[in-house]
Amino acid sequence: MRILVVCQYYSPEPFRLTDICEALVQQGHQVTVVTGTPNYPEGEIYPGYEKGRHAHEVIQGVEVYRCPIIPRKQGAVYRFLNYYSFVLSASRQLRRMQEDFDVVFVNQLSPVMMAQPGLSWAKRHGKRCVLYCLDLWPESLLVGGISKNSPIYKVFLRISRGIYRRADKLLVSSHGFLPYFQEVLGMDPAQIGYLPQYAEDLFGAASAEMPQKDTVDFLFAGNVGNLQAAETIVEAARLLKDEKNIRIHIVGGGVSLEGCKALAAGLENITFYGRRDLQEMPGFYAMADMLLISLVKDPGLSANLPGKVQSYMAAGKGIVGSINGETARIIREADCGLCAPAEDPQALAQVLRQAAADPESRKRWGENAGKYYRDNFRKEVFLEKLQAVLEENCMK
Repeated sequence: MRILVVCQYYSPEPFRLTDICEALVQQGHQVTVVTGTPNYPEGEIYPGYEKGRHAHEVIQGVEVYRCPIIPRKQGAVYRFLNYYSFVLSASRQLRRMQEDFDVVFVNQLSPVMMAQPGLSWAKRHGKRCVLYCLDLWPESLLVGGISKNSPIYKVFLRISRGIYRRADKLLVSSHGFLPYFQEVLGMDPAQIGYLPQYAEDLFGAASAEMPQKDTVDFLFAGNVGNLQAAETIVEAARLLKDEKNIRIHIVGGGVSLEGCKALAAGLENITFYGRRDLQEMPGFYAMADMLLISLVKDPGLSANLPGKVQSYMAAGKGIVGSINGETARIIREADCGLCAPAEDPQALAQVLRQAAADPESRKRWGENAGKYYRDNFRKEVFLEKLQAVLEENCMK
């Protein structure tokens, strides 16, 4: 197949879409990606990509077109400009392109508007579009303090409904999304399919036997942003500051990182490493006894299943969650760790104590996590399902 992929984020930004596209090329497909200039998560253009550098390149067989955008920086105004600058820039890029494609694949994170250029191209050329929903809109806006009764929410509800309904096939990464699309947006269940994420191959190497040591190490890995509520982890660390056997490690960058560092001032039981290359992550995972995940307390956002859950499980490590909703359900179903309610530092501190005191359970949780991943989230199963959906919607 000749596949056009549209997504605002791509390598070197830390998203799984890069691995998906390269795997599709390895399967014999021709993949072209239209994306933005990399600036996530810190909100500044990556060094080496300024002023249109690397605007057109081939990475591991994937042809990549990078559209100029306004970087995210910080604050609602810049984020709004960032979102819409991609929509306009990608639309211009697609109008200039002469290539023909058999199907369009939109990898939809935030914002939902990133799907518009791909949907418009598909309609203009009489092709079909498959949209993979990883962030639920407009529910994601509620986390930023926007009310459901506000004009902003109502405008984006109308925009989101129009975008999702225009897709020929909608794939969702979480079971928690299904009721929203059917009950709130009124979509036909036959239009919607379930496709959970997977972990990149390199994470399977992290489950090595742990050496003897005096500490129990808990690792949070990934974006440290407004939605991740990493401040809850820092506050839990403060409550555990006198328990010398518990150490917390935070690997990742984002808009909340500096605030978390300031909040952790004076604490010796928490270490920040900043954003690291994907290839370094198995080493961090191998060092950890258990892995940490947190999210803000929001019903819509809690319906999401963050992609790091699959990476954590693939590493064969148990999980401690400060999280509600679908992720907590999966952790309980897999019997692979413990959960505290979202944004509750005292409850999180208590489950960290419980996990640190129980090495036998930590071993069992890790084994259960690996088994659940192999049974439900393997890359081979993901690619098989995705290719089948793309082929069903392919118009040559």
